[in-house]
Amino acid sequence: MLKKIDHIGIAVKNLDNSLKIYKTIGVKPYHFEEVESQKVKTAFIKVGESNIELLEPTSEESPIAKFIEKKGEGIHHIAYLVDDVQLAIDTLKNAGFKLIDETPKPGAHGKLIAFVHPKSTNGVLTELCQHAEKH
Repeated sequence: MLKKIDHIGIAVKNLDNSLKIYKTIGVKPYHFEEVESQKVKTAFIKVGESNIELLEPTSEESPIAKFIEKKGEGIHHIAYLVDDVQLAIDTLKNAGFKLIDETPKPGAHGKLIAFVHPKSTNGVLTELCQHAEKH
């Protein structure tokens, strides 16, 4: 079901300050996007076949703002690419996993996404994502 690690999401207080770290080590962002449904600004950095997604909250109600307030900046989630996000959701639900999202929602790059609760995945918030061309 999981094809590859699509990206690792990192919660940051300030996108510009965080990007300086990556630029210093020789990598540059290739895509910026504001995802209104998640109340975040994102910057994507390519690392091999995977990506780092830096996430800056745009609102105090953002899940990222709440994460930073509770745990500080750092790794927020690991995202896996799947062929069919709804099928993956249904498969995990039938297997007894606790889900945050039971239906896909729009994410960055026009992907469909859904989150699996960390209580079902050894404390790791897991995102399932499907490329836009599938839907």
